[in-house]
Amino acid sequence: MATSTLLKSSKLSLSLLQSLKTLPRRSFTTQLNEQQLAVQELARSYAEEHLKPNASKLDLEGRFPFDQIKQLGNLGLMGACVDQEYGGMGLDYLSLAIAVEEISRGCASTGMILSIHNFLYANLVNERGTEAQKEQFLFTKGAIGCFALSEPGAGSDVANIKTTARQDGDHWIINGKKSWVTSAVEGKAFAVFATIDPDLRHKGLACFLVPHDAEGVFRGKKEPLMGVRAATACDVTLSDVRATLVGGAGEGFRIAMAQLDQGRIGIAAHAVGIAQAALDTAMNYAKERVAFGKNLTRLPSVKDRLTDMSILIETARLLTYRAAVQVSTKNSAMAKYYAGRAATAAADHAVQILGGRGLSTEYDAERHYRDARGTQIYGGVTDIQKRLVGHYLLKEHDAL
Repeated sequence: MATSTLLKSSKLSLSLLQSLKTLPRRSFTTQLNEQQLAVQELARSYAEEHLKPNASKLDLEGRFPFDQIKQLGNLGLMGACVDQEYGGMGLDYLSLAIAVEEISRGCASTGMILSIHNFLYANLVNERGTEAQKEQFLFTKGAIGCFALSEPGAGSDVANIKTTARQDGDHWIINGKKSWVTSAVEGKAFAVFATIDPDLRHKGLACFLVPHDAEGVFRGKKEPLMGVRAATACDVTLSDVRATLVGGAGEGFRIAMAQLDQGRIGIAAHAVGIAQAALDTAMNYAKERVAFGKNLTRLPSVKDRLTDMSILIETARLLTYRAAVQVSTKNSAMAKYYAGRAATAAADHAVQILGGRGLSTEYDAERHYRDARGTQIYGGVTDIQKRLVGHYLLKEHDAL
């Protein structure tokens, strides 16, 4: 080849390489390392032995899984990503997502409690708290932390928060009402978001830590839920409550958005676990049930449904794992959007495969159906997740 041709080719290659540097990197691998596989085995074994046999009873009775949460604390999973010096395991987000998936596969209520405590509360304190705050507010042995962001008039619209905070020496005084606070009845502390100046909207938000037994904290009635009924959620009213500031005044919105990026990963993993449980239920039933002289698994319509479930679950799992490895608003929103819809669709298939038994509380399918639907609501509704993905997609392509 002529020298001039080689030079021309090398210049084109160099130009191509330089242009590629501006494109988003895709370096995700599906290969789990030894630590992640060990966490998966630990969580799966525990779920099979201690959660799956009791999940239906806990759901029907609406009974909080105190013993199970304590046992998860003993296993280290209530402080999965917390630094070891504070009693945690120091794991990565993917390991935690895997644990949430496996625990949710055994009991969706327990999985949701685990997810919210870790991704939204414990990780916040671990990553942003002062040494004194970590000593007081990091719980890893079964005590539960809560994330208090939503209000009667502020859910997806975080900037519309009305709970107020004013400084009083080294502390802040908080007044307001929070809604849908998971584990508020059983929790030991709250991460509360309030505004220091309503006129500043999102720029006026701040994050605070409040002990559960602080004077002026009042819990409302437990909400009767359609799904995850062993978990609890209720309003929390704060009346002249003394609180400790996390980060700086005005940093609350940034902190909330960062934690929601993590929280979506947790709910996506939670949804994948529920979807997998629905597939397990449907497959086990179809292998045993005989219709028209053959097992249901040999009927084309049932085989198609099982296939659809498997594809939905594997796709959701891959999106969730990638979001846990490459944390961003777009990735976590995409994972939650798809996983929530996949779980709902998979659970619907399971009910259909079981037929009349799919509607009976004697079988698990109807519980998976109810549990799955909530994954499109809590942690950020599906509609908002789709808009977030679209926003960042257009931003990547300079199309806003």
